[in-house]
Amino acid sequence: MPETPATEADVPGHRLDRAAREGGEGCIDILSPPPGTDSEDCLHIALHVHGAASVRRGGASTVLAPGDLVISATPHPAGLLQDSECRMLRFRVPCFYLGVRQGDVRRAGGLLARGSEGIGSLASQFLRTLAAQERAHRARPGNHLARGASDIVAVLVGELLDREDPEHPGGAAELLARIRVHIEENLADPDLSPGSIARAQHISVRYLHKLFQQDGMTVGQWVRRRRLDACRRELGRPSRRQTSVSAVAHRWGFVSHSHFSRAFRDAFGVSPREWQAYATRAEGRDPAS
Repeated sequence: MPETPATEADVPGHRLDRAAREGGEGCIDILSPPPGTDSEDCLHIALHVHGAASVRRGGASTVLAPGDLVISATPHPAGLLQDSECRMLRFRVPCFYLGVRQGDVRRAGGLLARGSEGIGSLASQFLRTLAAQERAHRARPGNHLARGASDIVAVLVGELLDREDPEHPGGAAELLARIRVHIEENLADPDLSPGSIARAQHISVRYLHKLFQQDGMTVGQWVRRRRLDACRRELGRPSRRQTSVSAVAHRWGFVSHSHFSRAFRDAFGVSPREWQAYATRAEGRDPAS
């Protein structure tokens, strides 16, 4: 089944990127990459609207229903087939906002989320609303909606990647999921440590480290990354524009301001102040501008 490009009429109220205007496929940029980050480090999301489509992954073919999402590291997902009547809404969001690596999605062979259940349903609804909102690039709420959509997509991608992980079968996967929930609930506690986490879950510190080693990172690295993600979101919110970077860092468990600034730049390619200033300037502009 040949793939049918989306047209500008398919995405009312949003500008198409340069590739689309020059004859490529229409794509809605949910948010623009901040200065200093790789503009190509993005995930691409195809939202099925109508027509016949299927995606082949792992040797099996799955028929798509309206609302289903195909998430990939490239604009054209491998294994995605569409007939001539098929219509897809296509989105792009920088990995900066998602807290995931493009390579993780590529190694998984892309991700499929049903738009009729769970987080996939929320993400599908948000993305359709974002695409349909007229003149969102001229209205302040459009930017808020784009940020909300990216946050939900971040949760969805993380959940889908966890399901794809073959290293955590059975009880180990459930335990790791509980540990991550515990970490999320206690991120602001500066005393959060491998010891306190292990005690809360009634396991040894050694076993805790073993669980996280399967993910290719230490417990400390995971905690630091989740804290950095929380700081990034808070520094980008309009209600926090007058809050100092130091106050936000301290609220999320960072004791040293200099250490926080270095860790933030290493993770996201920009300093906390640069990100806060960029988010302030971007407020109220078209997400694709």
